[in-house]
Amino acid sequence: MPHEPALHHPEPITWQPTPAPAPTHLVPVLQEQAGIRLVTLPDGTRTLAYTHPTPAEPAVAPAPAAGIPAWAKTTALLASTLGVGIGAAGIGVSYAAPGLIAMANALWALVALIAAGVALPMLLRAGRGRSAPTTHVTQHITANGLFGRAHGTSNHR
Repeated sequence: MPHEPALHHPEPITWQPTPAPAPTHLVPVLQEQAGIRLVTLPDGTRTLAYTHPTPAEPAVAPAPAAGIPAWAKTTALLASTLGVGIGAAGIGVSYAAPGLIAMANALWALVALIAAGVALPMLLRAGRGRSAPTTHVTQHITANGLFGRAHGTSNHR
C-alpha cells in the first residue's frame, strides 16, 4: 500500500460559533446618545461601542507666512522698542536740562574757587621775595685718589 503524503493547510480549521443576535431593544435608547453605534468586531460579534466621528477631510496645513523671515519680524519689533526708548530719554533730558545747567554753573564756580586758592598764595610769595636780598653760597671741594680725603672751601656772598 503506497503511502500518501499528508495535505498541509495554511491555516488550522477552527469552529466559530454563530454570533448572537444584537440586542435590538437597547439600540434605539443608546443610539440617541452621541458617539454610540452598533459595530461589528473582527471576530463577527456585533455590539454597541463608543465611536469617534470620522473627519470629512484631513486638516489642511496652514500656509507659510507671506515670505517675511522671522529675523525681519524680530528686528521690526526691536526697532520700535528702541525708538520709544530713545524718545523717552529725550523727554527726560529736556526735563532735566535746567538742573544740568545749574550744576554746570556750580562746577565752574568751584573751578574758579580752586584756581583762586592756588594762585593767591603764589602771588603773595612772589611779592614778598623781591624785597629781601638773596645769599649765594659757593663751594670748592677737591679729593686726591679713590679713598683720599676731601678738602673744600665755602664762600658766602
